[in-house]
Amino acid sequence: MSASRDAPPVSFQRHPGRYRHWRMELDGNVAWLVMDVDERAGLRPGYELKLNSYDLGVDIELYDAVQRLRFEHPEVGAVVIASGKEKVFCAGANIQMLAQASHPWKVNFCKFTNETRLAIEDATEHSGQTYIAAVGGTASGGGYELALACERILLVDDRSAAVSLPEVPLLGVLPGTGGLTRLTDKRKVRRDLADVFTTKAEGVQGKTAVDWGLVDEAVPRSAFAEAVRDRAAGIAAESPRTTRPQERQGVELTPLRPEITDDAIRYRYVAAEFDRTAGLATIAVRVPRGEVPASIDGVHELGADFWPLTVTRELDDVILWLRTNELELGTWVIKTRGDADDVLAFDRLLAEQGADDWLAGEIRHYLKRTLKRLDVTSRSLIALVEPGSCFAGPLLELALACDRQYMLVGLREEDEDDEEAKPAQLALTESNFTEFPMASGLSRLASRFYGHQASLDRLREQTGRRIDAEEAEELGLVTLALDDIDWDDDVRIALEERASLSPDALTGMEANLRLVGPETMESKIFGRLTAWQNWIFNRPNASGPDGALCRFGTGQRASFDRKRV
Repeated sequence: MSASRDAPPVSFQRHPGRYRHWRMELDGNVAWLVMDVDERAGLRPGYELKLNSYDLGVDIELYDAVQRLRFEHPEVGAVVIASGKEKVFCAGANIQMLAQASHPWKVNFCKFTNETRLAIEDATEHSGQTYIAAVGGTASGGGYELALACERILLVDDRSAAVSLPEVPLLGVLPGTGGLTRLTDKRKVRRDLADVFTTKAEGVQGKTAVDWGLVDEAVPRSAFAEAVRDRAAGIAAESPRTTRPQERQGVELTPLRPEITDDAIRYRYVAAEFDRTAGLATIAVRVPRGEVPASIDGVHELGADFWPLTVTRELDDVILWLRTNELELGTWVIKTRGDADDVLAFDRLLAEQGADDWLAGEIRHYLKRTLKRLDVTSRSLIALVEPGSCFAGPLLELALACDRQYMLVGLREEDEDDEEAKPAQLALTESNFTEFPMASGLSRLASRFYGHQASLDRLREQTGRRIDAEEAEELGLVTLALDDIDWDDDVRIALEERASLSPDALTGMEANLRLVGPETMESKIFGRLTAWQNWIFNRPNASGPDGALCRFGTGQRASFDRKRV
């Protein structure tokens, strides 16, 4: 399995009415996501999704459901993840799928899975939609990782159901990196017990699972369904989603319907054009002129057509689409087009009138998550700030997420007689310092100037004013400010040089440099995914013809190269 151009491209567009693997059931202020995987509906041929095992297609539906609950069902205060199959919660990632998958597919699959789990945790923390895992049967590997993403885990106590992370003893790989990290950093499981647990293929049951901190409650089967309903009802009743006295009407996430050709993918406000010879994708983001609503009521009336929500959905989709379907476009060039005044007006509306509005909050958190997805994407990111750009406030975050920023000084020679042409400028707002933290918990500005507090303080003084190219370079907001004489050649050389370097070395370098400063559970997950999981998935002990992934289920033991590296 691969993401080559010979295979059909993977779409990340889903709708509950066409789910193959999940059911979304609403019961007042409690939602149920019931996992009932169709074993014949794998995203690619060659494997069956037995025992609620999952592939990328199953996870795409889950991600869609999490998003829709946040935007379309603001009345929901608790979400229960349960199984629609007897005596099994989820068997984790499908082993046959992993065994036949290409290395990039495996790593991107693990990355998207972890991003989806983090979206669940983000909904619990910031949206008042607390997730509860109703583990009514065995949860192994990625199935237990799904439960770990929930705030509360209830395990049926029937001397059969267990939780386990059997990847190390059975498959010769890691528990998705997120599993190990959540055990220690989130659930605070003692290191020695975590060591025993992750080398114990059969897992841990009942009271022991509670004592070790692997689950919160073990409930007899006869009382399990009632216990889950009671816990969900109690949590939902205390959620700010249900206790805050304001009218709530959800916003439907209507289909995006991008136009896809061999050399581009185009949405309403985002377009990505491909130069396959150079290995480049140029992503352009456009802001419309004069479409800012007068009040937050107008935001609710526009719903999914409100520009900040639309453009965030399009950015999210194009990142996933390119990451999965266009592996050889190793450098992404980021551009913007429009008037910075409009970007700043949208930003003010959300910050001032939307301070206590649920929809405004969800839009800001969605943009935060989308920018984080860009941060952990293994592509070289280059921002080009030219006349006509609008890198201001939220859109400035796109430039700050890039590995380098080039900014044109003044106007191009051919535009000097155009009275409407304006030199490129940047604009900082308070949102750049507070609203969009990276996985490390730092803003992109704080990460950029880590250890240089005086520079960061100086930038705060520039909030609200326009910054031209030479001043932006002096302040450290761009890598280079170039005049028109040097622009085309210098940018071309930089892009050609980038394309000539080892993609593997660049992936490691970029991942290290982007996540500067303190570590969090989230930054550990992606750092370990980039380094450890990338390496382990390439090793013959896991992926070789005699490795654990390929021999799983054959009755033959894996043949390991015993040398420690």
